[in-house]
Amino acid sequence: METIKLTQFSHGAGCGCKIAPSVLETILKNNEAPLHFKNLLVGNKERDDAAVLDLGDGTALISTTDFFMPIVDDAKDFGRIASTNAISDVYAMGGTPLLAIAILGWPVSKIDPQHAALVLEGCREVCASAGIPLAGGHSIDSPEPFFGLAVSGKVKVENLKKNSTAQEGDLLFITKPIGVGIMGTALKRGILKEEDYAVFVNTMTQLNKVGESLGALASVHALTDVTGFGLAGHLIEMCEGSGLTAELEYQKIPLLPGIEFYTNQFCFPDNTTRNLNSYKDKMEGMDGLEFITLCDPQTSGGLLIAVSPADLNAYTSVIKNSGLENIALEPIGKLTKKQEKWVKLI
Repeated sequence: METIKLTQFSHGAGCGCKIAPSVLETILKNNEAPLHFKNLLVGNKERDDAAVLDLGDGTALISTTDFFMPIVDDAKDFGRIASTNAISDVYAMGGTPLLAIAILGWPVSKIDPQHAALVLEGCREVCASAGIPLAGGHSIDSPEPFFGLAVSGKVKVENLKKNSTAQEGDLLFITKPIGVGIMGTALKRGILKEEDYAVFVNTMTQLNKVGESLGALASVHALTDVTGFGLAGHLIEMCEGSGLTAELEYQKIPLLPGIEFYTNQFCFPDNTTRNLNSYKDKMEGMDGLEFITLCDPQTSGGLLIAVSPADLNAYTSVIKNSGLENIALEPIGKLTKKQEKWVKLI
């Protein structure tokens, strides 16, 4: 089988393929009165990570889909990353994934289908780690390769976590370092260091399983995962939905080790600028190069968590039991009453 570089066949990379927030608003705009479904707990209007439907027995169905073009050249790694990313949306609602079906687009005349088989091999590996079956899917012959999953999950209604239910005084935590988009661009430019590749891939293939345990904690008021809109964008969504301002301590935001080598070369995705243009007027203090990391589109990023400071013991226990104590025990900011801007760097 011929050695290929998947990223050469796509114009975007990972969650950086997302349509810009302002463009997405135009696409989703609907002047007609929306149909009302009383059991729909989370839908389009909430701008959350997944749809949630109350089943009427104390549990709810979580439904989500996510797919994108390659962020790495290795086909199996691509399958692992895309699958981890899609399953994350269920964890970000405080839920448990149940099953997945695959979404595959492949340029069969350009890339040997055996590479697509490796993508699915990586997918099955991740699904097994999450304890769910890859139960089917759909494929098309497409100009560019893309892959992802539609995932179904469940959650007790009382454990459902939204991105819009944070409370004043909550502390903010994150479970993965920032910088995936920057390293993905470095890979595409051929300057990613060999020793950084493993860190880059391992970060994106780390399942956000902790979300299921966080869902059971009353002290966790809001939850979301950080993906294509960057930390800035997903934090702003949380703030707008909750009617609060985030005071973000920039120096406490965890970054991938060695990321300065790439940021010093102004190596970042084009969509970083897209995110900046969408969010700069909603932030205070982002006056220099902070945008390179704050607006960096993450692929399969970590969970952003709003936790009551009055009851951190249960949260701390969950984080330690999940092996995340090195990154998710120190808050990166807090939520206050609404100020002039949605996010304030301090």
